[in-house]
Amino acid sequence: MSMTPPPGWYPDPNQPAVERWWDGTAWTEHRRTPGNAQATPAPQGFGPAPDPAATAVTAPASSSGGGRAKIIALAAAGAVLVASIVTGVVVLGKDDGDPRGGPAPSRSATTAPEPTATKSTSPSPTADPNVLVDDLNGVTIPVIDGWEKAEGAVHDVPTLQTPDTFDCPGDPGMCRYGEVTSHTVTSTDETSPKALARGDIKDATDSVYGKDVLDNEHYGGVTGHQKVKEGTVAVAGRSGYYVRWKVRTGKGAGGHVQSVAFKSSVGSEPMVIVRLSIDIAEDAPPLSDMDRIVKGIRSSGDSATGGGVGEDVGATP
Repeated sequence: MSMTPPPGWYPDPNQPAVERWWDGTAWTEHRRTPGNAQATPAPQGFGPAPDPAATAVTAPASSSGGGRAKIIALAAAGAVLVASIVTGVVVLGKDDGDPRGGPAPSRSATTAPEPTATKSTSPSPTADPNVLVDDLNGVTIPVIDGWEKAEGAVHDVPTLQTPDTFDCPGDPGMCRYGEVTSHTVTSTDETSPKALARGDIKDATDSVYGKDVLDNEHYGGVTGHQKVKEGTVAVAGRSGYYVRWKVRTGKGAGGHVQSVAFKSSVGSEPMVIVRLSIDIAEDAPPLSDMDRIVKGIRSSGDSATGGGVGEDVGATP
């Protein structure tokens, strides 16, 4: 049985000594050495086809670059289909005794075949219910009491959320009391955790309490904010930086939003931002959950690293 390989780390066809991330559609520019490969390996028999266009390790592409990679993959698949049709026509012509019929043309060596994989008989690994795994960035986020992993296709990034929902105070919809998401930084070459956290906090606030993709304002929009604190923080064994705002909204009591930036320890070591939000509400989780979750972030498969916002980490003006 043939199928498209699922997202995961696979041997880089152009650099066998490293592994490369396949997003389910195309190769990305994230790489890691086998020594950093802490996540569960891909099932035996899976492996995307080589990416002949890749020649060097480069910085992670922007979100628009992902679309470009998909277009390249679709174009390659179309080239394979055209080659197959031409082959069929030539073979049929030869079978009919056409003297012009010749050997079927070979597929160009520069055309990347559509990635395929054979069905594996190996058992699937059991996911740890106590952590949310972000394979792309090589980290795990703890699932503490009162939180759960988000399921379904509506989330395009690893997400934790509170299980209970309620009617949003603004535009119609169902809201949750808390959410945590993990993101790879692709829109800038900035590598300073402090600059990234300070630059992301507004976007993090708007993503929760501002307009959604359908222009709905479930909280009546953001009417103001107050910086609660910011400072350095250890995340997954790396030095990071966090900024926390108390947000006022047009409807409802508002909430707290925090951006945490740090460098991943896998592959090309991309910068990572974890966003956390908790509503100000009686049924919302305690604000201390933000500190607990950040403190529990680990490199994939490494239970020894970590560190969070402790009493010895002072706020920065």
